Amino acid sequence: MLFAERVNLIQPFRVMEVVRRAAEFEAQGTRVVHFEVGEPDFVTAQPIIEAGRQALLDGRTKYTEATGIVALREAISGHYAQLGIAIAPHRIIVTSGASGGLTLLAGLLLNPGDELLITDPGYPCNEVFAQLAGAVPKAIAVEAEKLFQPTLEAVESHWSAATRGVLFASPANPTGTMLPAQTLQQIAAFVAAENGFFILDEIYQGLTPEAAYRSGLALADDLFVLNSFSKFFGMTGWRLGWLVVPEAAVEGVTKLAQNLFIAPSTPAQYAALAAFSPAAMKVHRDRAEQFKRRATMLAHGLQQLGFKIPVQPQGAFYLYVDVSSTGLPAIEFCHRLLEEFQVAVTPGEDFGVNADQAFVRFAFTTDEASIALGLQKLQSALQRWGST
Repeated sequence: MLFAERVNLIQPFRVMEVVRRAAEFEAQGTRVVHFEVGEPDFVTAQPIIEAGRQALLDGRTKYTEATGIVALREAISGHYAQLGIAIAPHRIIVTSGASGGLTLLAGLLLNPGDELLITDPGYPCNEVFAQLAGAVPKAIAVEAEKLFQPTLEAVESHWSAATRGVLFASPANPTGTMLPAQTLQQIAAFVAAENGFFILDEIYQGLTPEAAYRSGLALADDLFVLNSFSKFFGMTGWRLGWLVVPEAAVEGVTKLAQNLFIAPSTPAQYAALAAFSPAAMKVHRDRAEQFKRRATMLAHGLQQLGFKIPVQPQGAFYLYVDVSSTGLPAIEFCHRLLEEFQVAVTPGEDFGVNADQAFVRFAFTTDEASIALGLQKLQSALQRWGST
């Protein structure tokens, strides 16, 4: 049987092999410390669960508008208003997770042969969304000296006659860094002058305790902003996200949503209404503080063991760690750490080819006791490997 050529372009997630092997250890009764999963360890906040349950009891199981129920779009608009940003509800498109949002944007903005500028390292699925539209992802190597974020000069030098736009994240996965406000504005102005588009991934919005800005929409109104209920709101399995699009894009993205998805999950939408309630927001903010404490604890522990963290994260829940001092390539470091000590981390290879064998991603999406155990096991690993 013949399959589409694009399937051969897609690389498997290394981290999924890590997850699979970790599950095998756990099935045997072996304790695994999980630093690999980019998912909050907390269950969804109780007010959201109760709202979802009530939605089911009330028979909220039919299709909704393709762009989401009006009440939820208004609630998201109100969320931006609290950040001092005025966004009309009709510019908000509720999606089947952030991945559904990226699918819509690829269909809306990219033609076959178009170039899309992305970062390396960066979220690996971004290139796949471009490829699904027949477009060509073009990576900008981003370095620690520039916060693992693109500069205006880098965008200008990579832009070509075939380039249609950019897709950047702030905070970013795997580094947790943010685009500086001035840089974001400069790139947005350049892209607009080239008649291109700027997609800004803000799915870690809210997990930015020291952010200079809460949304790029405060700096440039013509962005295509991608967001999600998965990270700050802790609703990963509910598969719900949203887009904010410019006025001119509303009709086009609505047609695509109607045809590609029919509608987002109805019970999830009604549950998400409670995500903005005072009770739920208190839970979210308390958890964000816990992530902040975990970040400090893990970073300090890793540095005490001699690992380098060239840039401290400004958001999200990741540390991008240089493990080259061990003398092991990152992929071997991850393999041996899991096989010998049952500590699971994600190799840099999942996020690109830029220094991928020097870096691994540690996610602090586990409790402090597990972080302490993981650090203890890391110390044992370094002693066995002669790296201390």
